[in-house]
Amino acid sequence: MSKAPVYILAIESSCDDTSAAVLRDRKALSNVVATQHIHEAYGGVVPELASRAHQLHIVPLVHQALAQANIDKKQLSAIAFTRGPGLLGSLLVGTSFAKSLALGLNIPLLAVNHMEAHVLAHFLEAPGMTAPPFPFLAMTISGGHTQILRVEDHFKMEVLGETLDDAVGEAFDKSAKLLGFPYPGGPMVDRMASQGDPRRFRFPIPKVPGLNFSFSGLKTSILYFLQQETEKDSDFVAKNLPDLCASIQHTIVTILMQKLRKASEQTGIRHIAIGGGVSANSGIRQALKAEESRLRWITYLPPFEYCTDNAAMIGIVGHLKYLEKDFSDLRVTAKARFRIGS
Repeated sequence: MSKAPVYILAIESSCDDTSAAVLRDRKALSNVVATQHIHEAYGGVVPELASRAHQLHIVPLVHQALAQANIDKKQLSAIAFTRGPGLLGSLLVGTSFAKSLALGLNIPLLAVNHMEAHVLAHFLEAPGMTAPPFPFLAMTISGGHTQILRVEDHFKMEVLGETLDDAVGEAFDKSAKLLGFPYPGGPMVDRMASQGDPRRFRFPIPKVPGLNFSFSGLKTSILYFLQQETEKDSDFVAKNLPDLCASIQHTIVTILMQKLRKASEQTGIRHIAIGGGVSANSGIRQALKAEESRLRWITYLPPFEYCTDNAAMIGIVGHLKYLEKDFSDLRVTAKARFRIGS
């Protein structure tokens, strides 16, 4: 006799994207996202504006997710939500909504760590996706986070290295701003880099012990370099934009690959899973393919919709927690800082 399906409504509101999804077991029946374009005018995410936008978006998005999944809210088995890490005001909107709806429907509540969700997104059932076998290495690269983890089981993860300052997405966006691109400029750097020479300009590789990262020094070196060159020629950036983008991207990708190679050497693990919005970067994907061939790595990259902040990845963690009956009560609170394993 087959088991009844588990339906999870998932909510993600950690930063500036509001998202809702419905999962039937490990398959996403819907995964809708509302992106907040208002922050483009300010050159970065404004926390207060983000939380207000979440309040506007969350109810329509949940209705849309349920409609796309073609189920009624009374069919839901549980509600999963992002507890943290993230912007506290944004997290509070999702947390409060999830608690209220779970109370109203009298169904379990599942609190999810956003960083675990980026890792476990690989376990969604979707075309073109294969879940990595345990143990595997996970590198999560996004606008707010840069981590390398050893993953022994769904909820047994060890952080091997992480950024000490800026995340890799910040490094791309801040470098883009220095080049005159609007926010968010990281994708524009990627597109322009394809037309340039990645070895035209040399930028220093930070010497950071172990498997940790640092990108603030690189940003400063790019700033000083551009200041020096524009003093000599005010049109320096415009004349050399493709090569500058290619050189900056090459440096950032080199930093990431050096640490990932070191983690693989130290652990002996060759199954490498990548997550987070920056995994869409073409330079990173090309470098991974090159290392896959050279070092006999087996790499795992989810479709782009499951790399950026989205509710489906929250839902798969909720599903796995539901199977273990790892429920939260209504006293659960949002946590702006929420480390894996805490």
